[in-house]
Amino acid sequence: MKSLGSIRRDFAPWNDPNAKPYIQFDKVTKKFGDFTAVNNLSLTIFEREFFALLGASGCGKSTLLRMLAGFEQPTAGRILLDGQDLRGIPPYRRPVNMMFQSYALFPHMTVEKNIAFGLKQEGMPASDIEKRVAEMLRLVKLEQFAKRKPHQLSGGQRQRVALARSVAKRPKVLLLDEPLGALDKKLREETQFELMDLQQELGLTFVVVTHDQEEAMTMADRIAIMDKGEVVQVATPAEIYEAPTSRFVAHFVGNVNMFEGKVAERAANTTRITGATGAQIVVENAADAANGADIVFAIRPEKIKVSSKKPADAVNALQGEVYDVAYLGDMTVYHIKLDDGQIVRASALNASRVTEDPLTWNDRAWVSFRPDAGVVLTR
Repeated sequence: MKSLGSIRRDFAPWNDPNAKPYIQFDKVTKKFGDFTAVNNLSLTIFEREFFALLGASGCGKSTLLRMLAGFEQPTAGRILLDGQDLRGIPPYRRPVNMMFQSYALFPHMTVEKNIAFGLKQEGMPASDIEKRVAEMLRLVKLEQFAKRKPHQLSGGQRQRVALARSVAKRPKVLLLDEPLGALDKKLREETQFELMDLQQELGLTFVVVTHDQEEAMTMADRIAIMDKGEVVQVATPAEIYEAPTSRFVAHFVGNVNMFEGKVAERAANTTRITGATGAQIVVENAADAANGADIVFAIRPEKIKVSSKKPADAVNALQGEVYDVAYLGDMTVYHIKLDDGQIVRASALNASRVTEDPLTWNDRAWVSFRPDAGVVLTR
């Protein structure tokens, strides 16, 4: 079955039952005294995958990365790379490299010498080092900056030098801990696509830790959402966004509206839900929610239409008052306070310069949506 949403390359080994994982976290636990940073976690990552660990600060994602790098040892469980148990193998003997947010460039060395440093440490012949450094400079588009020192570069250029140095030794896996955190928004967006292109050209496995949802959604083939040392969902970016499996994931990734209620009636393809105030909506995607079950219907703001008149063909239409309006250029965000008191967030794309159905503060308005526009969550 094809994944939801667009996929930037024909690559989905996780859907192949015969594909062998390249990295395996097998019931891994990591404790620091009485604090459990990672709790009985199992996770698989495939070769050549761009994988993201996404979560709030303190959820255990960086600890997981550091254990894979060898800077921390699991309290329990195993970590395997290409079938080999990594326990007891020091960081410098693991076929992985780690790129930190600080970049840690040598200030007294030129760009080319920074890139060559690890290769010299390994005893690579000078002629081979020269060729490898030239290749790395070409990959990160810094050929003309080879003789400059880090303080003579912009933040984005320093980030690319650190990246070139990290991949120069041709590790099997590159670990990136908040790699774009020091860049401004526009440069961060540009660098995300550069990282994706570089990863595909090199054919390496990238594992990135980030708390930036947009960053993970843009770059990763799959995302693992973490909370309190556990993985709560692993899926492609589109599946994480369109089909979250819990309230936590739905809330954590993007904006979402939650309609609390009970399953009133199940039909062949639809389910009728009754809210606390008696308002009813008809939905699809109700999974195995039984009659009378307490559920939440989660729907994204862009799936909700706002209008001054009730749409004639709307299956689900609720009335309220415009509580707030935010014009963001490419879209307008409305906060509608429904008659039962719930505030609904809806976003409308500004596809034309003239608004056909203008709405402003305190106007009466209708919000409407399709039965298949959201997802029913039971946990």
